[in-house]
Amino acid sequence: MRQYFSLCVIFILLSLYAFADVVEEGGGIRGTIVNTKTGQPVEFVTVGIWKQGEEVPFTGTITDQTGEFYIGGLDKSEYIIRITYLGYETVERRVTISDDKTINLRKIEIAETAMEIEGAEIVAQASQMRFEIDKKVFNVDQNIASAGGSASEVLSNIPSVEVDNEGEISLRGSSNVTIWINGKAQGLTSDNQAQILEQLPAESIDRIEVITNPSAKYSPEGTSGIINIILKQDRKAGYYGSVQAGMDSHLGYNASANINYNKGKWEAYANVGYRHRVGKGEEYTYRTNLDENGLGQSMSLQDANSKNLGNGMHLRAGLTYRPTQKDYIYLDVFGMYGAGERETINDYRNGIPLPGQYTTSQRIATSENNNRGGNVMLSYRHEFSQNSKLDASASINAWRMKGISDYYQTTFIDSINYYSSYQGQTSNINNNSAEFQVDYVNNFNKNSKLEAGYKGSLGREKSPVETFSGLTSETAIFDPVLYNKFIYNLDVHALYATYSGRINKFGYNVGLRGEYTGINTKSLKHGEIEEDIKFFHNEYYSLFPSVFLTYELPKGHEVQVNYTRRISRPRGHQLNSFINISDSANISFGNPLLEPQFSNSFELNYIKSWPKHTISFSGWYRDVNNVMQRIRYRDEEVMKSTFVNISGMQSAGVELVAKNEFFTFFNLTSTVNLFYQKLEGFKYIAQGIEDPIIGEESKGFTWNARLIANFVFPHAMSLQITGNYNSPRIVAQGTQEANYALDAGFRKSFFDRKLSVAVNARDILNSRKWHTNTFGEGFVQEYSSWRNGRTFSLTVTYAFGNMHPTKKATRQVDTSTGYEEEI
Repeated sequence: MRQYFSLCVIFILLSLYAFADVVEEGGGIRGTIVNTKTGQPVEFVTVGIWKQGEEVPFTGTITDQTGEFYIGGLDKSEYIIRITYLGYETVERRVTISDDKTINLRKIEIAETAMEIEGAEIVAQASQMRFEIDKKVFNVDQNIASAGGSASEVLSNIPSVEVDNEGEISLRGSSNVTIWINGKAQGLTSDNQAQILEQLPAESIDRIEVITNPSAKYSPEGTSGIINIILKQDRKAGYYGSVQAGMDSHLGYNASANINYNKGKWEAYANVGYRHRVGKGEEYTYRTNLDENGLGQSMSLQDANSKNLGNGMHLRAGLTYRPTQKDYIYLDVFGMYGAGERETINDYRNGIPLPGQYTTSQRIATSENNNRGGNVMLSYRHEFSQNSKLDASASINAWRMKGISDYYQTTFIDSINYYSSYQGQTSNINNNSAEFQVDYVNNFNKNSKLEAGYKGSLGREKSPVETFSGLTSETAIFDPVLYNKFIYNLDVHALYATYSGRINKFGYNVGLRGEYTGINTKSLKHGEIEEDIKFFHNEYYSLFPSVFLTYELPKGHEVQVNYTRRISRPRGHQLNSFINISDSANISFGNPLLEPQFSNSFELNYIKSWPKHTISFSGWYRDVNNVMQRIRYRDEEVMKSTFVNISGMQSAGVELVAKNEFFTFFNLTSTVNLFYQKLEGFKYIAQGIEDPIIGEESKGFTWNARLIANFVFPHAMSLQITGNYNSPRIVAQGTQEANYALDAGFRKSFFDRKLSVAVNARDILNSRKWHTNTFGEGFVQEYSSWRNGRTFSLTVTYAFGNMHPTKKATRQVDTSTGYEEEI
């Protein structure tokens, strides 16, 4: 496979020369859209161009993250530029193209729309959901229902994204999704992802990008795509900030503050937040044990109730220095500290469901843990010219979690007699990683762009676990059989290159990414010396091509077809062979022989835009090989589960999104996902089990829908209602039943929007629950769970400061090239 990795290097080098002399034709228009009141750039604004006297648009685009836009390939003619954005007044400009030069309209101001109703002013609300042809962007500030919540709660309100009661995130029905913070892993792993996202406050998030089929420029990890959480980092001259505090009906509370100060060549920001969480939950399991004829032989019932407390501190700070007009140096620091307590009471019944024919037992599990972690990133950017730049960054991440768990079990022989036992566990997870990245971009002209780069990720994890067993906690002694020290090292090195071009209305992007993966794991038992035990080693080279084809149709239509190859590597806990005894009736462990799964993904995207309406259509097909799945099987009276590569899976679906502004005071975003999934049958032989575990082929159609309704009322008041429904779907060895939820939020602003009060209700119908039905050799099982339930919260925010638009460098057009240059 090494020759394939070398091929990627050659592809990158050849690309640097192959397109250097591409010549463009036609004139162009560029500019920057800013908010009239604040001077801030406004991203994702629709910029349409009409030829003078024509009723249908000639072409168009949307602004980028800096509010800038560029439209090229324009014939010599007179044009009308129409700038539209939900919540803002429409602006028009007349422009004449007389040659092949680029006209710079510089800064174009747009004002928030307002109308009078019986003397009261209504200010329109900015859009919550924005479209690009290859991704969807969600503005968290406009998600009132998540005010005062966590990143996990924000994600649960995003179309196509699901968050279960354990904090696991799925995209389009698949949990094989990559989560980033500011475009990087930032130390997120399978072990700490749920804790970090639960501690990360919603008010620190600016927007969330959902990229379902990323190009070769991005990491191919996660067969269903990437969810990128972009944290707030405003860049305006002056000083400004805000403070926020809130509480909920479970007696949880939170507080945060942020401040920014920018002057001259220096920009700085800091954000600190604290969250105290109070939660509860319940799980119910009913298993019927079958004989060799498939008839019910006995039953096992488990009813678990839990309550938990958690505290978390979040800190983020950054500094930017610009020594010259072409150089930027960035320093970003991100840190967290948290602690939590949890108590779960498990009640069991085992035997024949007749009076006196079954035994009862109770297991009380208590745990305490504290975690801390951080990320430090140093970045540098050099702009060779307006059209080419080099970005380089290096970051280090460290995360620690120490936990103490106690398990008290009592088994009742009859109403008088019983016996008890105790087990205690201590764990200490240490995760360290580093990332290095270099990206080069060269816009040879307005119709061709080359991007190339390198990314290296180095991960090191150690997680020793010690267990103590006895009749009581006072008499418990060290249990060498249940000792484990798991070591997990993961190295990934990647090179990529992509080339984008355009011929009239036809655009294309082709790319290739080559990756080397090295995995080393070892699981140490008591008495074994680390140096004496060999690593289980697995390394492989992989190529990940991508192709994106785009065509701009008339009248505001745009269509794109793309293909990518992606991978999901096994995570640390999936590889760890240690036996988890936290629930004695349901034992789980990992599989060190687990291999990665690969997918080939195809997608068709279509967008049609009107001034107040947008429709997005996505059709997709995904073929996954070597699927990693958790399987369950019965070993006498105990249910065991592990991860195996079982077979292949094919899925196809359609995603429809409509964004409509019906009135100035009301807009609606509707999302419907329909998809079909087929999981091939499999056969697996588990250690210590005579009969093979057989999974029959399963297939089925499922769908989900989400509605987000926004109302804007007089006197700076707004209301948001969010509802979602998930139909039944297939899972490995069974099905998941339908579920639904309803959330709402209300916000009122005072003193020219410097002070705002938000009240929201989450899970109003108390229906955010999960139900699954699974079956296998010798058993049929029902399982249900819920967490927290109906919750009400109140959040107060106050903004302060002296904000002015950042001064831009003066630019002029170089008459020899037709491009602008800074002066």
